[in-house]
Amino acid sequence: MSRFYLTTSIAYVNGAPHIGHTLEFVQADALVRWRRSAGDTAYFLTGTDEHGAKIARAAEAEGITPATLTDRNSARFRGLKESLDLSWDEFIRTTDKERHWPNVERVWRALEAKGDIYKKTYRGLYCVGHEAFVTEKDLENGMCRDHGAPPEAIEEENYFFRLSKYADEVKRRIESGELAIIPHGRAKEIVNFINQGIEDISFSRPRKDLSWGIPVPGDDTQTIYVWCDALVNYLAPREWWPADVHMIGKDILRFHALYWPAMLLSADVPLPKALFVHGHITSHGQKMSKTLGNVADPMGLVARYGTDPVRYYLLREIPPTDDGDFSEAKFKERYEGDLANGLGNFAARVVALARRVGVMRAEAPEAAVLEAIAAARAAVGEKMGEYRFHEALAALWELIAFGNRYVNEHKPWDKEVPEAEARGAIGNALLILAEVATLLMPFMPGTAEKIAKGDAAMLFPRLE
Repeated sequence: MSRFYLTTSIAYVNGAPHIGHTLEFVQADALVRWRRSAGDTAYFLTGTDEHGAKIARAAEAEGITPATLTDRNSARFRGLKESLDLSWDEFIRTTDKERHWPNVERVWRALEAKGDIYKKTYRGLYCVGHEAFVTEKDLENGMCRDHGAPPEAIEEENYFFRLSKYADEVKRRIESGELAIIPHGRAKEIVNFINQGIEDISFSRPRKDLSWGIPVPGDDTQTIYVWCDALVNYLAPREWWPADVHMIGKDILRFHALYWPAMLLSADVPLPKALFVHGHITSHGQKMSKTLGNVADPMGLVARYGTDPVRYYLLREIPPTDDGDFSEAKFKERYEGDLANGLGNFAARVVALARRVGVMRAEAPEAAVLEAIAAARAAVGEKMGEYRFHEALAALWELIAFGNRYVNEHKPWDKEVPEAEARGAIGNALLILAEVATLLMPFMPGTAEKIAKGDAAMLFPRLE
């Protein structure tokens, strides 16, 4: 048994939760549940990122205070725990002055004591979408590639962090595997970025321009840069540090694979062990955006289809480390084929047969059944260890398919089949179903619990 500490990125609360957030939460939850099922002691941290210019502007646009906006939207993210059946241990908010702010101030002072914080006047291009200064190489036709908006030209006096001092050491840690980045292509991406040359970065904004944030310790005319503030959330449960896995989206790789390790090196704090970087969800091949009106509402999907079908789709259909497409047509296809006709049909048949003849368990497990179970168990474990959630589920569905074939071949409902043989077949089918429930638990916990309790009559009602 070992300890396992996993974090998601903390969600920025300038808007409501979208399906991209849902993907990350569900991937993280499946991974931590799997580790717990293997006997590990695990801690799962998530939360909300609540400072910065985007928050202040979003609140102003609504005619409300930033505190009102963040309280409302943070509550929406916290509500995902119940709607998506998530098992996090702590939900942290960066506006929490007791839990979060003292850690940020301690890290700032540690960087300052190392001589890695200094003040200078800076002129640059600031992207509000990224909450970061950008360079011309980050732009396309004068626009931010990610946000499609021009950055703002800003000249101001800020505190800076000596990122350049630590870039080579961060690169060495990545290349040596001390800081693992999954998939490997993302590691190469950040190493190539470092090789282009790294400059020091702004770590504060004038408080007159941005009052919504944590004041710089000892200088209340400046507000700590939102990324410096937000990244420190991972240190909240200090007794669990270092994190075994930071689960993040590809758009925030630079902050987690360069800025954060550099901050930790400066503060003499151990680095996380791994970054798992997932892709984005597209809609019919297009990036989801409110402008195009193709943003999928995760809560609407849960309301229509249920929690576990949403979890299943995201884990099975979306490649863990690449972009994946969402469409309701594909969702329905998975629901009908894999869930209703596959798992649901198998579970309902086996439970009904067992109740009819009074079989409770397998008295004489068959070798072929035990082999199929062992193969599924090994495959799921191997794929989960590689963060390949979709392939782990594919291996589990092979066991379900084996179970359906087994029942069809043995025909335990047929009166011409000897009673002892029929009872034996039903017992073996129950053994397969029990293993399916065990392996299913990290992915679809509610469904797994129903199967384990023998409540499998209508797991996935047919769609109208």
